[in-house]
Amino acid sequence: MRELLIADKDSAARKQMAAMLIEAGYDVMVTDSAVKAISGVLTKRARVVLLGTELDEFTSAEIVPLLKQCNRKLMIILIADDAPLPLIRKVRKEGIFYHALRPAEPEDEEEIKQVVKCAMESLTRTGYERRAQAN
Repeated sequence: MRELLIADKDSAARKQMAAMLIEAGYDVMVTDSAVKAISGVLTKRARVVLLGTELDEFTSAEIVPLLKQCNRKLMIILIADDAPLPLIRKVRKEGIFYHALRPAEPEDEEEIKQVVKCAMESLTRTGYERRAQAN
C-alpha cells in the first residue's frame, strides 16, 4: 500500500503536492483538518504524512506528538519554509522523518518525491507495511 496523507492548511500547497505525488504513483489523501489527519492515522490508512506548519488552530509542534501517539512508526515529513527554529527543534525531538522546504520550482519537487520514496521503502524494510496490511 502506497497511501499517504497531505495535511496542510494551505490549499495551493496541498493541491501542488497531491498532483505531484499522484503522478508519481501514490494514493493520496488530503486534508486541512487535524481531526481528519488523526483519523487517517488511527485507521492505519496513512503511514506517511506530509505535514505543513499549521493545521486548524494547531501548530505542527502540537500535532506531531498526537500523530506519533496514534502510530509510533508513522513517517512524518514536515514541509515548512518559515517555521521558527524552536518549532523545528521540537518536532525533530518528537520524531519526524524529514524536514523539507516547500517546493518553489519544479526541480524542488524531486526532493519531496525522493523523501516520500525513502519513507515508503523504510516502512517496507522494517516489515511494518506487511504487518499493517495483515491486520
